[in-house]
Order: sequence, then structure tokens, then C-alpha cells
Amino acid sequence: MIRDPFERLGLDREVLTVSQLNGRARVLLEDVFRSVWVEGEISNLARPASGHMYFTLKDSGAQIRCALFRQNAARVRQALRDGLAVKVRGKVSLFEGRGDYQLILDTVEPAGDGALRLAFEALKEKLGAEGLFSTERKQPLPAHPQRIGIITSPTGAVIRDIISVFRRRAPQVELNLIPTAVQGREAIAQIVRALQMADRQGFDALILARGGGSLEDLWCFNEEAVARAVADCVTPIVSAVGHETDVSISDFVADVRAPTPSAAAELLAPDSSGLQQRLDGLQRRLLLRMQNRLAHDRLRVDGLARRLRHPGERLRQQAQRLDDLDMRLRRAFTLAMRQRHERLGRLDTRLAAQHPGRNLKLLKQRLDSLAKRLPRAMREVLKDRRQRFQAQLQTLQVVSPLATLARGYSILLDERGQAIRSAAQTHNGQRLTARLNEGELKVRVEDNHQTPVTLSLLD
Repeated sequence: MIRDPFERLGLDREVLTVSQLNGRARVLLEDVFRSVWVEGEISNLARPASGHMYFTLKDSGAQIRCALFRQNAARVRQALRDGLAVKVRGKVSLFEGRGDYQLILDTVEPAGDGALRLAFEALKEKLGAEGLFSTERKQPLPAHPQRIGIITSPTGAVIRDIISVFRRRAPQVELNLIPTAVQGREAIAQIVRALQMADRQGFDALILARGGGSLEDLWCFNEEAVARAVADCVTPIVSAVGHETDVSISDFVADVRAPTPSAAAELLAPDSSGLQQRLDGLQRRLLLRMQNRLAHDRLRVDGLARRLRHPGERLRQQAQRLDDLDMRLRRAFTLAMRQRHERLGRLDTRLAAQHPGRNLKLLKQRLDSLAKRLPRAMREVLKDRRQRFQAQLQTLQVVSPLATLARGYSILLDERGQAIRSAAQTHNGQRLTARLNEGELKVRVEDNHQTPVTLSLLD
């Protein structure tokens, strides 16, 4: 730290701009107040989308702006809110753009009783998000427990109140005390061990109890280790910590919360007078049902006695029934044989109709008939084909080019045998073949007049 920070500014030798003044003021503040702890109350808390946090820290006489940047805000476990008393650590700086004096924070901690409240809310929010408070995890309490474990201090009024309730309402229930400290730092580990040990003893239910006190006195029941030990219990557990207005984390995690330890005992101790009345009612119902059952069975025995007959009579009836079945069997056998004979006769007739010799005779007759019809049909077909051929031959003769040649015409063919249809297809000196009606002539083109020559049809 410099001995006289104003000495180096040289205020008597230079004129500063506003930016220079704010810059040097920032350096001065950060150099002198590099790390300080300040306690106050949060107000005007702002959380922009950047992830940074800004608020004003105030007490009864003054206030200062604070900035908690994102990387440091992520390390703050408590939920900050307006009105919360906190202790903060950071360096004093100056926002040069506005000339605002501020604290740049790196640590935020709750202060006083507000710290406990803040830690309570943070743990409650964490465990609630994990589902430890959900109703699906809650177990119903047994209607008629026989053995109950009580986790509390062996001294004090709590255990006496619970015992008093059970003596009055359900003296038959067996109570087992699992002693543990219920206040102070050492109580946390003792309560966890007591819960784990009691859960292995096979109790029908457990009571976690403590008398009233301040938030700090009850704080061991707000620790995460205790809450998770309660949640891990397989045995149904009733939490009764403090007075009716006191609420602890273990109350939220337990299967049932009781406002007081006496109320927890009443939840698990069935009223003996009510049980006696119910037992008397069940006894009367049982007696009435037994009487009704005996009367019903007596009537049933009488009916069976009337229906019971001598074995000789049953044998005679069975012999008569046997004779009747024998006669029915004989009639059925005779009828079945007659039906089989009739069916065999029908099958024999059908088989004779399908004999191969008969079929061969019919086929031979058909073959002889076809053999006689075949020559006549062939002659008719040949005659018809011959007539059609003569007609087609005459038609072909009429349109044949050979008939044209017979009338004195000829066909000129080139070297490839293609017909010459125009003088333009020839050239002088080309050798052609003239096809006549009888024979051929080899000719040569002397002059191919391409201009048409008119011929007289009278020549």
C-alpha cells in the first residue's frame, strides 16, 4: 500500500480530464482497498441475462453499490433476495463511465440468523428439486404398531410425554429408546447413526423428536446429512421437532410431520377404549356369524340325510342302467352295420360304372368313328384349299409384272438389280439390263434425256 496516494497524482502540475480523474480514482481505491469485508442488507437486487448480479448494500446510515460478476455468482450457494443480511468480501472500485463508487465482490455469505434462514431455504430448495419431499415417497403409518423406536434425548420432557401418551392410549405397544444428542454439532452424526441403527431393528415405526428451541438450537435437524438419513429409512418415520410453529427439513423429508412429540405419539398410539369397542363389536359379529353358520350346516345335514339311500338300491339302479346301456349299444351296432352294408352296395355300383373295360370299349367306338370321319374331312379341306389357291393364283397373275412383259414391255435394271424408274437415275455410258418376257438384253445408255418425251398412244 502506498504511503501517500495523492502525492503521485501531481495535482499541482497537471489538468485532468474527467476520464483521467475517474481512472486515477479507480486505481487509488483499488490500491488502498484491495480486499475488505462489509456487512449490510441487500436491496435493489438485479439479475440481468448476462448472469452478473447487482445490488445495493446498506445499513441504517449509508449504502454502496455492489457488483457480483457471473464467475463469482456461480459459487454463491444461497438464494440472494432483497432484505437479506449478508457479509461480503471484495475490492473497492469505481465505475469510470458514471463515476459510481462500488464494491466488486468475490464472496457473499449470510450474516446472523439470516444466514441460517438462507441456508435453510437453499437446502430445502435443493432437496425438493431431488424429489425428497414428494408424496410418492411417503409411507403410510401402521394402524396397529407393536414395536416403536423413539430417537430423542434420554433426558428431558420429550421422552416422558411420549411414554405418558402410550401408557394412556396403548399400553400394549413396546417402546424402545434410541438415545442421541439433539443439539450441537456432535448431534448430527449421532442422529444419523441412531436412524441407521433403528431402521435395522425391524420396528413398525420410528419417532424422531425434540422439544422447542431457537432456530440455532434446532439446526441439527436442518442438516443435509440428517435429512438424507431420514429419507433413506425403510421404516415409516414421524418427525416431531420443536413446537407447533417450528418447521425443520426433517419434517419435510419424513413420512409424517407431527406438530409436537405428544402429537406424534397420538398418531401411532391407537386409543385403547376405541379398540375395546371395536373388539366387542367384532366379537358380537363373530358370534352371530357362527350361529348362522351352525344353523345353515344343520339344515344342510338334514337335507343330505334325506337324500342318502341304501347301497343295495343304488346297485339295483346301476344294474338297470347298465342293461339299458347294453341294449342301446346293441341297437346302435346293428344300425351302424346296416348303414355300412348299404353304403358298400352303393360304392360297388359306382365302381362297376367306372370299370376300365367299359371305358376302353367306349373309347374304341369313338376312335373308330373318328377314323372314318378323318379321310372325308381331309378331302374336304384339300378341296377348299385348292379352290382358294386357284383364286389367289389368278389374282396374282393379273397384277404380276410378268403379265406386263408379255404385252411387249420391258424392265430396265441397274448393276445392283434395282429397277430404273427415271432417266435421272442413269448416266451416259452406263450398262443396264433390259428384262423382257423371254430373255434379257444388255444395253448401254447413249443419251439420258431427262426432259419428258410425249408418246402417242396411237403409235
